[in-house]
Parts: sequence; C-alpha cells; structure tokens
Amino acid sequence: MSPGRLLIGATPLGQPSDASARLVGALGSADVIAAEDTRRVRTLAQSLEVRLTAKVVSLYDQNEASRIAGLLDGIRSGATVLLVSDAGMPLISDPGYRLVTACIDAGLTVACLPGPSAVTTALAVSGLPAERFCFEGFAPRKQTARKTWLTTLATEQRTCVFFESPRRLAGTLADAVEVLGPDRRAVVCRELTKTHEEIVRGRLDELSDWAADGVLGEITVVLAGAVPKADLETLVAAVHKLVDDGARVKDACADVVAANPGSPSRRELYDAVLRSRT
Repeated sequence: MSPGRLLIGATPLGQPSDASARLVGALGSADVIAAEDTRRVRTLAQSLEVRLTAKVVSLYDQNEASRIAGLLDGIRSGATVLLVSDAGMPLISDPGYRLVTACIDAGLTVACLPGPSAVTTALAVSGLPAERFCFEGFAPRKQTARKTWLTTLATEQRTCVFFESPRRLAGTLADAVEVLGPDRRAVVCRELTKTHEEIVRGRLDELSDWAADGVLGEITVVLAGAVPKADLETLVAAVHKLVDDGARVKDACADVVAANPGSPSRRELYDAVLRSRT
C-alpha cells in the first residue's frame, strides 16, 4: 500500500461559507481529522452539511507530541490525515508544527489546502502598507517582557501583525504608547469576518483610550512600521542645494521636510541651516 499524506486545512475565521471547496471535500473524505478542538470541527462540518466519516482526534499544544507517532503510522499505512485548527491556517500561532516537521523528516507527503488567515485578512483591511510585513504571533503576557518586545519594534520599518487576548489588549496598547509613542498608527481588528466584526483605526493613544474599558472577541493588531528618521546633515545639504538654485531658505526647508518623512520640524531644520552657515 502506498503511503498516505498529511493535509493542512485552513478553516473559516467566522463564516462557514468561507470554507474552500477543497476543504469541504477533505472533511468528507479524510481518514483521520486531527483537530485543535473536535467539537468545533464537528460544528463546522454540520454547518457545511458534510458527513464526517473520519476518525476525529484532538491535537493541541499539550498532546501534540504524544499524537505524532500514531498519526505517522496511519499515514505510512495509506491514511489521509487532515490537520485543522479552530480557525484560520494551522501552525500560525496554532498547533501542528511538530506534526508537519515529523512528516517531512519521515519523508511523507505534506500538502496544504489554502484559505482564511487572520494575519493576511487583518493586513488587507488595515489600510497600512502591506508589501512588506512581519508577524509576531501573540504579544508577551508579562508587562516586562512585553515592553522589551515592543522596544524591538521601535525601529522596525515593516508593518507588524500580532495577536492579543482581549483581556490584555488595553495593557498592551498602553505599553505601546509608552514605548513607541502616541502617534504611531495601528489598527485593531476584532472578530474578523464574524457578525460583530469591528475594525478600529487610529493612533496608538486613540486606540489605547478606546480599549481602556475592555473589549471582547478574537483580536488581531496591525501596527504601522517605524518611519526612518531623516539624517539632519543630509537635509541641510538638500536645503543648501535648493537655495543655490534660487529658493528662499524658509521655502527650501518646507519643501525638504515635506519630501522626507521623519524629518524634524521646519523650524528645527531652518535653525540647523542657519547654524551651518556660521
């Protein structure tokens, strides 16, 4: 008998109708379904009018290691094992990594049924730059570790996506205001694709105030990248060039500041230009 395979299946974030046709087919045809929560996958199948004939087993952080040997034996014997998490793509801050790597190390086939992901969904609706981004998983639980982590994002120029518990969101945003400054832009996505979906955009201080009274639901945060600080010496040189071409100093300073995000104020640049002439 030829070996079977492991299928990684992305499940809907909230709306069952977001399930791909391939996922629907795999739910009905898999020999084994390894689910983060067996109740949730049964509820999903019922919503999709899929009759489960597979053996459904739980696979979560605390039991994943002990499940691997049995699942690998099944795949070697020809079984198709479908790996699903509660919502979105397995492994992305969800169980499954150890099972996938074990299958790869054993030379077994691993394939993916692509679909919903809170990371890319939040990024798409955020309105923040999406051509380059990083994903940070869940923010640290403890405040000291969280502030240290936020410090690493102080100079990160890529848009950053991370998950947070609704219970800790207010504290995380307050720490972000302290570490990153009140003006950094961010977006809080709550209950993505669900009935009570809410997308809140603004500065960190505004979002911190909004979350202070508490929020509910699944939370994904999108944080704008840091704006690189323009080098003052380079800006002064740019002003001098414009002045040499006939511009007034104040006008040249205004033009240079407008053209260089992260520049000091026009007044600061003007003073630096005057100092450079002495």
